[in-house]
Amino acid sequence: MTDLVVVGAGTMGAWTALHAVRGGRRVALLDAYGAGNSRASSGDETRIIRSSHGADAFYVGWSRAAREDWTALGDTTGRPIFIQAGALWFARTDDGFEAASLRTLTTAGVPAERLPPGEIEARWPGIAAEDLAFALFEPEAGLLMARAGVAAVAHQAAAEGAMVDVANVRPGRVDGDRLVDVVDATGRRRTGDAFVFACGPWLPRLFPDVIGDSIRVTKQDVHYLGPAAGDTRWDAPGFPSWVEYDAAFYGIGSVDGRGVKVATDSYGPADWDPDTGERIVSPGAIDVIRAFCERRFPGLAAAPVSETRVCQYETTVDSHFLIDRHPAWSNAWIVGGGSGHGFKHGPSIGHYVVSLLDGHEPAGDELRFRLARDGAAPAGLRTSADAGR
Repeated sequence: MTDLVVVGAGTMGAWTALHAVRGGRRVALLDAYGAGNSRASSGDETRIIRSSHGADAFYVGWSRAAREDWTALGDTTGRPIFIQAGALWFARTDDGFEAASLRTLTTAGVPAERLPPGEIEARWPGIAAEDLAFALFEPEAGLLMARAGVAAVAHQAAAEGAMVDVANVRPGRVDGDRLVDVVDATGRRRTGDAFVFACGPWLPRLFPDVIGDSIRVTKQDVHYLGPAAGDTRWDAPGFPSWVEYDAAFYGIGSVDGRGVKVATDSYGPADWDPDTGERIVSPGAIDVIRAFCERRFPGLAAAPVSETRVCQYETTVDSHFLIDRHPAWSNAWIVGGGSGHGFKHGPSIGHYVVSLLDGHEPAGDELRFRLARDGAAPAGLRTSADAGR
């Protein structure tokens, strides 16, 4: 019998499988569409990796540890997954999220700089910064190759002994307080001693009585803008990943000639179906992007759209992840609620989930991940509460 069945091969599930294999477990990693597929929240080409989380020092530690694991994976596979382009935070006020982040990073010993508007424009021509109070720059942050990275994690798990398969499964038989197996549409069953369901936007559908409305799934449009021929100002790693927290926008420099990624971090249409939803950006969505670029990146405002993507957020009320034992099954854990900032934390989430399998009891800052928690106040870990809601 398999020691651990992990359902969902996104960043959370794939890293859980890899760490579990390295800990000596016999692991099966199952995903309905395969690791790195276009329907997954862990899809698309790139994701930002950064340590700024306002005054929250806990996520700083997780992000820094995850950075090491992503880097090591790239070294192992021979294909860079982490690209150190830096991360630039545009601050509209002197003492908002960015200033709180700077204080927290400084205390934690994470390199960070406070840049005045003039220096921003001098370092990165193309950015219009005169309306900003300052920018926070994390030189050791950057971007992750998302789709390729998740596929690499799953491939490495297989290389180290995991059974990785494409299978659309749901919880199967139960014996007392223990889940016995998962079953697919053909009736094939896969047994295990323990189960982890890291299914992203599919979690509310698999566990409606457990999840309830604690995770909201929304459609998120992403645009890539193509700079003029020969204009390399926007290429990563020379151009940093960036976030304008209060405006609810973020982006990543051009990688592999795909164009500059620009996206709104405001929530899109709710009740998005990750199986049947058409991956076509909403009409008029580009107008919002161009209006923002006119103010922040004038040289991109009229640039043609080179590519588009549609993904989804599965967001908890307080933006903290959901990582907890199933309330009725002693050998099953629910892992999700990435909330738009979970991708980079995949390695740290995987370590934490394996620790739970090993008997670790959550305490202190880890209590934020419980199913039953007071999530009345948004944590504001992605964008300001007013802009993101």
